[in-house]
Amino acid sequence: MARDATTLEIDGPDGVRAVRVSSPDRMVWPEEGITKLELAEYFVAVGEAFVAANGDRPVSLERFRDGIGGESFFSKNPPKGAPEWMRDVTVTYPSGRRHPQLVIDEPAGAVWAAQMNTIVFHPWASRAGDPDLPDQLRVDLDPQPGTGFADAVPTAYALRDLLEEVGLTGFVKTSGNRGIHVFAPIEPVHEFLDVRHAVIALGRELERRMPDRVTTAWWKEERGERIFVDFNQANRDRTMAGAYSPRALPTAAVSCPLEWDELDAAEPASFTVRTVPARLAERGDPWAHMHDAPGRIDTLLDWWRRDLDDGLGELPFPPDFPKMPGEPTRVQPSRARKPGAD
Repeated sequence: MARDATTLEIDGPDGVRAVRVSSPDRMVWPEEGITKLELAEYFVAVGEAFVAANGDRPVSLERFRDGIGGESFFSKNPPKGAPEWMRDVTVTYPSGRRHPQLVIDEPAGAVWAAQMNTIVFHPWASRAGDPDLPDQLRVDLDPQPGTGFADAVPTAYALRDLLEEVGLTGFVKTSGNRGIHVFAPIEPVHEFLDVRHAVIALGRELERRMPDRVTTAWWKEERGERIFVDFNQANRDRTMAGAYSPRALPTAAVSCPLEWDELDAAEPASFTVRTVPARLAERGDPWAHMHDAPGRIDTLLDWWRRDLDDGLGELPFPPDFPKMPGEPTRVQPSRARKPGAD
């Protein structure tokens, strides 16, 4: 008989939290037989590392009422019924609109979000104390059709070396799917637009050095079989799946932090809700000391200004963003061609 609810007791900063999990036997990943309770228990097991990576940040919750096969939606406002010990922070969106977003400060908060059918957590690149100033430079290496994870690995290594050239330290994780995420801790002294420009400058330099492997072309028809440096993930209100966040994929894959020497042999699908807790217990957290020595993006901003002087300007923003100063046309190249053109 299916259980109506169970309660998990989780250590917190002020004692033990009792978090109720309703419908614990509900299937979240049917192919793997992973239930809602097992998802909640996953966050207990990886809680310390999860909070270190995603806590103290505005976070959007990607929720699935009926497991990964059902419809999903994003909770950006804190869901109703949030415990009194959870907090939120007011953030500003590109439109200028402001509203609160949830902040997770302890493992029990992630468990409560799982109770609310959250599978994927999308933390901002900035801290709750000053959400306008990112403290992470994030690069999303996105394999295009005809390429895959293995093709992104050499690009990730080249990106790490390029970051070192400009005084930044790269930390790597699987995206949980085909891509690779590289984060670099930075001093929180620049606004999102500056960090976006730093990522564009970084991507353009990487593209110059690896033109057959890397592209910064926003339009898909211009990318070819290369790794796309998704600079728009650096925008305000653009987020990636957080470290140790599960993904809504049939294998219950997790976006998993790695040591750099693990990358060549890594199999993204092997890092799952069931395997990552044991891995973390045995190996520790590769991102544990990420923010010990943040760097600055001054050199990358110098590269941005150099590229401006050379005639390389702003790149397109996502279509749901307000039109930005200096932004090129948003008409796709295929639609801009004249009828009958070759």
